[in-house]
Amino acid sequence: MPAPRTYRYYEFVMAAFVTVLLCSNIIGAAKIVQIGGFSFGAGILFFPISYIFGDILTEVYGYARARKVVWAGFAALIFASGMSWVIVSLPPDPGWPGQDVYEKAFGSTWRIACSSLVAFWAGEFTNSYVLAKMKIRTSGKHLWMRTIGSTMAGELVDSLIFYPLAFTGVWTTRQIVTVLFTNYLLKSAWEVVNTPITYRIVAFLKKAEQEDYYDRDTNFTPFSLQA
Repeated sequence: MPAPRTYRYYEFVMAAFVTVLLCSNIIGAAKIVQIGGFSFGAGILFFPISYIFGDILTEVYGYARARKVVWAGFAALIFASGMSWVIVSLPPDPGWPGQDVYEKAFGSTWRIACSSLVAFWAGEFTNSYVLAKMKIRTSGKHLWMRTIGSTMAGELVDSLIFYPLAFTGVWTTRQIVTVLFTNYLLKSAWEVVNTPITYRIVAFLKKAEQEDYYDRDTNFTPFSLQA
């Protein structure tokens, strides 16, 4: 039985993916910004970068190795959500003035946290699956078509799950639909803008790793950690 392939940069890409995911969900999630009269959650400025890393992982290393990274990100989000809940819930010292700040920054409701987890899981696996299948159909040509198409599919699944689960009964149906599609278009546009950067990173990794994986015989179940 041949020894499994080892890669120089795979772990670094995994670490970058998980870092972006955690920061966009924890640091950016609580703030609403307004630019040019347009309001949106600050997290969506950086969350789409996780999809770019998902594209890079699937394109270079294949669906199975990208699947391991998605599960690593999922586990990290669960831990971060649990840690936030514990720290916010701990009784503060009577003389400490920062409890209100902590609650506003890290006190997301369990409904929002769970909605985010489910949406991330489904969206990322959709993204990787679509890209892997498109790579075979296009014989490895037209990378831009795969990265943009898979991200739009993944972000759509993510948005269709997250906003109704998190805000039905809290926002009106009109508000949910408006925010859902506005944020979806903004997040998808990030992929288009970053396409030249994606091209460069993919080209570098393929050359450095001597790898350009095609998922012709891959088991696409998301419920596995086998690479």
